[in-house]
Amino acid sequence: MIPFLDIKKQNLKYKDELIKAFNGVLESGYFINGDQVKEFEESFSKITETRYCVGTSNGLDSLVLCILAWKEIGFLKSGDEVIVPANTFIATILAISSCGLKPILIEPCSKTFNITAKEIRKHISQRTKLVIVVHLYGQMANMSEISELTKNSSILLLEDSAQAHLATHRSKPAGSWGDAAAFSFYPGKNLGALGDAGAITTNNKKLYEVIKALSNYGSEKKYEHIYKGRNNRLDEIQAAFLNVKLRYLNDETITRQNIAKRYSTEITNPLITLPHIAQYNIHVWHLYVIKTNHREELIEHLRRNNVNTLIHYPIPIHKQKAYKEISNLHLPITESLHNKVLSIPIDPNLTVKDIDQIIESINSFKL
Repeated sequence: MIPFLDIKKQNLKYKDELIKAFNGVLESGYFINGDQVKEFEESFSKITETRYCVGTSNGLDSLVLCILAWKEIGFLKSGDEVIVPANTFIATILAISSCGLKPILIEPCSKTFNITAKEIRKHISQRTKLVIVVHLYGQMANMSEISELTKNSSILLLEDSAQAHLATHRSKPAGSWGDAAAFSFYPGKNLGALGDAGAITTNNKKLYEVIKALSNYGSEKKYEHIYKGRNNRLDEIQAAFLNVKLRYLNDETITRQNIAKRYSTEITNPLITLPHIAQYNIHVWHLYVIKTNHREELIEHLRRNNVNTLIHYPIPIHKQKAYKEISNLHLPITESLHNKVLSIPIDPNLTVKDIDQIIESINSFKL
């Protein structure tokens, strides 16, 4: 059976380097906010072309810290509205509601799966203070249009870049377009830790300083607390692992892009709709997501052909029990996508034989 993603194999490639990194932290005696965290923050700010980076505990906490920091600075307050795509993972919405703000779910483009400036504009009200853009599956939204809109409207812009490490729009990377950006390094991400980890990037010094303090008990100096903070620091050991894997991120991204190119060229089944790459975008293919009106039948067909798949995501946010208060929303594009999308393997460890088998299996699917 071809796995959807073989995380064990992915990390064993770097076993010796990861063990060396672990031993380096163990022998240093520094386990919180040490040299490994500093090195990672500096390296990640360079690849995202931003001035500042804060390592965090995970992607959700990265989103939350940005919102809390803007509340501390006075740019946001409880009850403010946040425009956000309806077809995202629940973490994006959890960050909004857990901070006392109101999510305004909007429809994505049915081709790119990302929200657009046109759709955002329809939902801006006097209470709109923040737009969260999700670069879904590894492709950026049209940030040149969206950032122009938010700037002209004096609305904050936060990039949820959890799936978009190294993705670009008009040659400018994810994480550098908004007022801030949140990243996840969950083990299954293109840049994955060996546990939970995340980061925030920004070019705003004040925001950086507040986020840094909030993530460390609200403190800039030990035992002196400016804010009612949290403990959301990036673990030193995870930073050490990320420093190893960051060196290989570009090569692995190219491998993903080469696999995607084969899929997009060689999958020819008329029952399948292939992903669309928008103009001026470099897609990093965290996921390769196809659409079909016959998803359950295709899943079973691929299973019989020893190909594992996943659905990202089977239930939209407004149909989740956790958000029953918005269950009456009518979002036909989002609901259609959740019923039709299917993620096929795009693991950098796939062999040529694996890729051949996946393509042949999809092309042989019929009703």
